Amino acid sequence: MNPINPNRTFLALGDSYTIGESVGEKDRWSMQLIDLLKTDFNITKHDIVARTGWTTSELIQAIEARKLTEQYDMVSLLIGVNNQYRGQSLDTYRVEFKQLLNTSIKFAKGDAKKVIVLSIPDWGKSPFARGQDSQKIASEIDTFNNVAKEECKKANIVFIDITEITRKNTDTSMFAIDGLHYSGKMHQLWAREAVKTASEILK
Repeated sequence: MNPINPNRTFLALGDSYTIGESVGEKDRWSMQLIDLLKTDFNITKHDIVARTGWTTSELIQAIEARKLTEQYDMVSLLIGVNNQYRGQSLDTYRVEFKQLLNTSIKFAKGDAKKVIVLSIPDWGKSPFARGQDSQKIASEIDTFNNVAKEECKKANIVFIDITEITRKNTDTSMFAIDGLHYSGKMHQLWAREAVKTASEILK
């Protein structure tokens, strides 16, 4: 860390893709993003509220249970795959996603421009999904992502598409040992996709 760089704080909200299921802590996309930013910023505090399997409603409940009151210089949100996986309604997702956007803005000092939303990865390209209807999975994920993108546009929040990255990079090195979640190599691609936006936010 460079002592002359400004100190910044970062909150990451989400599910298995944020907590980095089946990979080490340093391989999480948010940790790799911090590493990419270190030449310009000292991230002195990085909090994560995420757990494998969480839907939007479970993330909302977890945030409320934590009673978080802190403010952050940047907040990321990546949520929705479990809504899709469990066959939950788009209408419910939209309502709860909007609530999570508002919560994210609140944590980001009331500034929507300090919030980043990442799109839902396409798990239908994973080894775990072999034998399943990958086109159906892709179509459903696109539908959920379109809702998220629409709500981000309304709220003036940056929406970063990592779905296409997960569709183009499908060799086994991109997946964790469980064949469903992603390896540190994939998380790095997400971090690289987000780094320019993050740098602008943290200035």
